[in-house]
Amino acid sequence: MIFNAFLKAVGQLTDSRFLGVLGLGILLTIGLLVGFYAVFAGIVGWFVPDTFSLPWIGEVNWIDNALTIAGIPLMLVLSIFLMVPVSSAFMGIFLDRVAEAVEDKHYPGHPPARGLSIGEALVDVAKFLGILTVVNILALVFYLFSGPFAPLVFWVVNGILIGREYGQMVALRRHDARGAAEFRKRNRPTLFAAGVLMAVPLTIPVVNILVPILGAATFTHLYHMLNGVQRSPSRTA
Repeated sequence: MIFNAFLKAVGQLTDSRFLGVLGLGILLTIGLLVGFYAVFAGIVGWFVPDTFSLPWIGEVNWIDNALTIAGIPLMLVLSIFLMVPVSSAFMGIFLDRVAEAVEDKHYPGHPPARGLSIGEALVDVAKFLGILTVVNILALVFYLFSGPFAPLVFWVVNGILIGREYGQMVALRRHDARGAAEFRKRNRPTLFAAGVLMAVPLTIPVVNILVPILGAATFTHLYHMLNGVQRSPSRTA
């Protein structure tokens, strides 16, 4: 079921509404990375002198440039952690656009969702970002001491969080808070597995930019599948 939902999401990536959200995601991610890189370069420039002398070597004037260049791969690594909150923020802000595109193509006969108000989305995203930040800071200790198993820890921790949040947000489009919570609790194992599936590409720079869209689409499919909604014949996107 999960891979079926994921493959349907991948197959709709060329949808114009998907591409619109993807473009915004790329701009936001690039903007954040450039901002972090500028801060990093500024810190290097502040603390590392342009030139200094070393015994037996003489004058050295390339350290600051080397550190600045080294910041590029550092930013790619940082994007792994940056895309977790970015993914959550996009889930809240652009969920309806992606979910509606999925339902228009795959479930056209289903009643329209009530949607999420901006207030509801922002409150839910703010709560989740708080939980996400605290949990990942606490999990950082395990990342450092788990060695080669650090990616597994990352996937499990964020799989739990992503599965919970995406499942909750998708259900809130058609239920009140109580109904959405019941849906999430009733389908916890499936949502966790889907969350791990979304967490894995988060650890791949560049590819992780697709996660917010694929996550929203995959969990929209899962919501309908888990509630027994029959897929209607697809319409041309």
